Amino acid sequence: MTVMQQRTSSDIALLADLLQAPFEFTNDRLVFSGHAVPYRGGVFRFREDSGYNSSFALQWNRFKTNQIDAVNGTQLSLRRFAETGWAPADLSGKLVLEAGCGAGRFTRILSEAGARLVAFDYSAAVDACRENNGHFPNVAFLQCDIFDMPFRPHGFDYVFCHGVLQHTPDPKGAFMALSRLVRPGGRISIDVYHKDGLIRPWKSKYLWRPLTTRMRPERLLAFLEWFIPKWLPIDTAIKRIPRLGNYLGAVVPCWNYYFTDLSPEQKRAWAIMDTFDALAPTYDNPVRLADVRSWFSELGWSEVEVRPGGNGVIGNGRAPAAEIDPKALNPTH
Repeated sequence: MTVMQQRTSSDIALLADLLQAPFEFTNDRLVFSGHAVPYRGGVFRFREDSGYNSSFALQWNRFKTNQIDAVNGTQLSLRRFAETGWAPADLSGKLVLEAGCGAGRFTRILSEAGARLVAFDYSAAVDACRENNGHFPNVAFLQCDIFDMPFRPHGFDYVFCHGVLQHTPDPKGAFMALSRLVRPGGRISIDVYHKDGLIRPWKSKYLWRPLTTRMRPERLLAFLEWFIPKWLPIDTAIKRIPRLGNYLGAVVPCWNYYFTDLSPEQKRAWAIMDTFDALAPTYDNPVRLADVRSWFSELGWSEVEVRPGGNGVIGNGRAPAAEIDPKALNPTH
């Protein structure tokens, strides 16, 4: 058996108990619910284009490794992951779903913890994730839609979704779709941009998004690769101004990591990457903290923690041990 055949067999074995319908695998295709799902580049393609997330396909295949802690020499991703409250040791051998894997900064953490992991993305960003993490035998990679996932209900011990919900057309609907996949007594961790009505430097994007979302992503990225290195020193000086910097920095969008231990080169790359991340996506739907609390309340979940986090609002919770009432999962809003 070749290495590729071994890899394919491990992916199929991982998915065998998770897909919601019987399937056959033949000729690099997964025949599932009457459809032929291609297996290409080590990824099961339940969708084959990047759709409304084409900017993320461009972004994460351009900045493939920038957010991987082992590459950038920081613990920025690990600190973000710690907001789940999950101990990596508890994930070993557990079935875990990562919804919206991007280039795989968190895939790396989950994989190294020994989780039996399914990582998917809506766009071809999953190819960057597969390239970064395909050497882990405990991970299967999918390209699919969060609103049309192929998994059976209540199949996962843990569901992880950070940096994703705000970039869907319906954050609450996406959360409810994910909640249906958590086994009784299992856990979910999500985050979403915070809608709080306050002036913050990162909200400068909303002044410019009516223009930038109409630009071709390639053209916008090319502009930022020219502009950000020139503007970054000025932006750093502005944001270092006590109190006023918070307001003056809320005019020209520039995601500035001057306060981190990234190298100067990394700071420039991250500024380009995350400014593009703010200006390019089709959807940017922040959510009020109280609304995230209400999502968990509707489900009757326990051990709920909803609070401000590093990327907006963090929402952690545990599914009821008893069978979940399907009516409670109806994604009304």
